[in-house]
Amino acid sequence: MHPFARLAGAVGVLVVVLAASLAIGARALSPAEVWHGLTDAGSAGATVVRDLRLPRTVLGLLVGLALGLAGALMQALTRNPLADPGLLGVNAGASAAVVSAIAFLGVTDLSGYVWFAFGGAALVSVLVHAVAGGRGSSPGSLALSGTAVSAALYAYVAAVQLLDTASLDRMRFWTAGSLAAARPGTAALIAPFVLAGAVVAALLARPLNALALGDDPARALGAHPGRIRVLAAVSIVLLCGAATAACGPIVFLGLMVPHLVRPFTGADVRLLLLFSAILAPALLLASDVLGRVVARPGELQVGVVTAVVGGGFFLAIVRRRRTT
Repeated sequence: MHPFARLAGAVGVLVVVLAASLAIGARALSPAEVWHGLTDAGSAGATVVRDLRLPRTVLGLLVGLALGLAGALMQALTRNPLADPGLLGVNAGASAAVVSAIAFLGVTDLSGYVWFAFGGAALVSVLVHAVAGGRGSSPGSLALSGTAVSAALYAYVAAVQLLDTASLDRMRFWTAGSLAAARPGTAALIAPFVLAGAVVAALLARPLNALALGDDPARALGAHPGRIRVLAAVSIVLLCGAATAACGPIVFLGLMVPHLVRPFTGADVRLLLLFSAILAPALLLASDVLGRVVARPGELQVGVVTAVVGGGFFLAIVRRRRTT
């Protein structure tokens, strides 16, 4: 299949899922009702579409793009097929920092605690790589180190919530990973950080192709391995920190999507990042819609859905690697 046909197919999938996210919920809306809700402020569905589902859908689009790009970037940078912001502790570090800011410093606004998310994500990224053995660490040791650090940090998060009931009430949906708290201005607050991280990731696509050959061949091709790693780390922290601050920790999305798109993109990091940026939001929003449907009239948080689906996906990857 021609690459442009694949790209058009990926965009088509995303458009269909975006429409489903606007139409499906506790109250199902027809396509005509969705359209009138978007274009006519006085229509019957305007409040549901404009105030609830549109902000949620836009936030899911941004968060999915961020986590998909971060996962693809981590896998390309480390040449580790098990790399994922959730598995390697990046999301857990951001979560622990945000919870600390809310519980101990009284920071309650996204524009305030997003900075703590960046700091927590950066610190834990360094810690996980150090515990795993630095640059010489294997994919397995990185995954084990990230899992151990994540477990410790999530235990800390749970302890803080249990000791502070006010924090528990504010954060119980956030810590499960949810888009339900999206408001009209939520996406606008994280959009500059996601955009900056995405731009850096796009600029790194060609140098990462060179780095895949090894440090010495990359230098021969004019790339700078040290600079590439630093900029990639900055991009990952921006993407994961913004996504986690906005809707809590969502795991396995950054693991699944690069594996799903790699059969269509091959080893080219440019295509891997592009398709991950398109299909990760589609998968996240599809999971969100599924969570609304299976628990209707309530809903199941999107972080729970991705954890269930992604857990099985992770086990399948590990099993396949053992048998190859």
